[in-house]
Amino acid sequence: MPKVEYRVYVIELSKRVFSEHRKFREANLQFNGVLECLYVGMTSKTPKERFEQHKKGILSKKGHNLSSSIVKKYGSYLRPSLYNHIGPMVTRSEALKMEKQLALELRRKRYAVWFN
Repeated sequence: MPKVEYRVYVIELSKRVFSEHRKFREANLQFNGVLECLYVGMTSKTPKERFEQHKKGILSKKGHNLSSSIVKKYGSYLRPSLYNHIGPMVTRSEALKMEKQLALELRRKRYAVWFN
């Protein structure tokens, strides 16, 4: 059985998310409107497969929503230049930690960022 690897990924969001989504705006008080709005996530799939799941609004076999409503509505495209330097991770907990670390790093650089 092939071993599972986890990756972090970044999706650029339409800047409309900042004006239309109150919780997004409240989470990004540092945003000055110059840089992009982003979504940071982690996945055991390829970033491309995961982005497609978000955009299609895929449900799990148990009926759980596997897509972020923010990405479904505002997601534009993947931003590999912001995550390709981060290699695959072996555990889900390691990937979740890296997702948060990358999101906060991008916020410090003045991007507006959403993550779980």
